[in-house]
Amino acid sequence: MRTDSSVRGWFVSLAAAGLLLATGCGDGSDVPRASIPSPSGTGHVTRAPGQHREEPVNLVATDGEFRSPAQSDQELHPEVLISTSVGEFKVRLYWEQAPRTVANFLHNYVETGFYDQTLMHYVESGYLIAGGGYDAELREKATQPPIPCEADNGLSNKRGTIAMARHPAFVNSATSQFFLNLVDNPGLDHQPGAGNGINGYCVFGEVIEGMNVVDRIAHVPVHDKGELLNTPVTPVVIESVTRIK
Repeated sequence: MRTDSSVRGWFVSLAAAGLLLATGCGDGSDVPRASIPSPSGTGHVTRAPGQHREEPVNLVATDGEFRSPAQSDQELHPEVLISTSVGEFKVRLYWEQAPRTVANFLHNYVETGFYDQTLMHYVESGYLIAGGGYDAELREKATQPPIPCEADNGLSNKRGTIAMARHPAFVNSATSQFFLNLVDNPGLDHQPGAGNGINGYCVFGEVIEGMNVVDRIAHVPVHDKGELLNTPVTPVVIESVTRIK
């Protein structure tokens, strides 16, 4: 199991770690690729020449209460069933703590069928598994624009929680990709006082049934395939993500 000191402050690009976010976001803008801290301390991997490094614009939350067509006035804890080729598990989402993140996940991706037939493309036993960005042919999928980061919502990257992947240098760069924590990973949490503004990786829900399936995925054989590291030898397919509550 990794300690805070072994993960904090070290990042690899998703091009190397296998957690790529699609750069196309509907309007043709260039979205920085996402990442999470590398437990091995390999440092930064440089990006390809010519790629923009500016943080996406227009990502500051507007004043006033945030609403979405996906939100129910009574239900602040919607649930989704994630069905994979290895089995299925149920996730409860925390709308009250992460309204923009949950709305993005549900309205932009779950309800549109975006995740259907995508892959769990990164697996590291004792750390996390990630998916939500590649189709069955390991091609990146075009996403909606990135969202504001809500990592300072008081939720921690504990075992069984689901969080958004993003580029380490661009806090407001999460789109479709998510990861599931296999162990407690406090080094991925928002760290108050660590520089200006929000940092960390936004937790927006947790597995409430089927964690044994998540653990089963965590132990599948993996290999490096092209630019993707730790991708399952036998693809773990997300067959569907369905809102059930």
